[in-house]
Amino acid sequence: MQGVREIVFDTETTGFDPETGDKLVEIGAVELINHVPTGRTYHQYINPEREVPEEVVKVHGLTTEYLKDFPNFAAVAQDFIDFVGDDGILVAHNATFDMKFINYELRHLGYEGYSWDRVVDTLEIAKNKFPGQRNNLDVLCKRFGIDNSARTFHGALLDAQLLAEVYLELLGGAEPSMELDAAPTSKKEQHTETKEIHRVYREPRSFPLNDEQIAQHRAFLEENIKDSLWLSDEKKEEEVAQ
Repeated sequence: MQGVREIVFDTETTGFDPETGDKLVEIGAVELINHVPTGRTYHQYINPEREVPEEVVKVHGLTTEYLKDFPNFAAVAQDFIDFVGDDGILVAHNATFDMKFINYELRHLGYEGYSWDRVVDTLEIAKNKFPGQRNNLDVLCKRFGIDNSARTFHGALLDAQLLAEVYLELLGGAEPSMELDAAPTSKKEQHTETKEIHRVYREPRSFPLNDEQIAQHRAFLEENIKDSLWLSDEKKEEEVAQ
């Protein structure tokens, strides 16, 4: 049994809205199975067949000239679909943005697109975990101690790899899911080792009370605990009668 497949991915685009003509220029994705990276990745630059605005180039560094020799999305759509597969759960940061572009492009080509029950938005997870705080990818990397020093530009594959690490931290950290196959540490062994304890057997002792002590104890109960479980049924009946 393979387990749960998740495809952590990121996109770069020419702008914010495919409805007004903006296009994908890069997709990067990494595969997780049961929250563990498998080493399988998908990466593709895409010719948007339009100019890339200068202000957008400053974000991801992908110019019109650089992208012109790469295939358009129609030529690589099936490759992406095959990588995601029939069982892949799509994981993205601010997934509304990425899925808007992916589904627009797929449906434009006659594909069905992906339903939201197959999408996980790490931004929403982060907002719930850290309400009222900034939760962009750089901030989350810093918060979790993840090295993002190579992120001089937004790059889809690098961002997907960083997001995979962030995602595991948002779920509680990578260690719990990977600890099952790990050799126990000495500290762990101290907690799990079984020690045989030898106890010295002693005969039970009795503490007999004399009549005066019994009378004092009963008087204490009757005076201080009015509805005591220790009172006899006859005594309770007397109290009710009174």
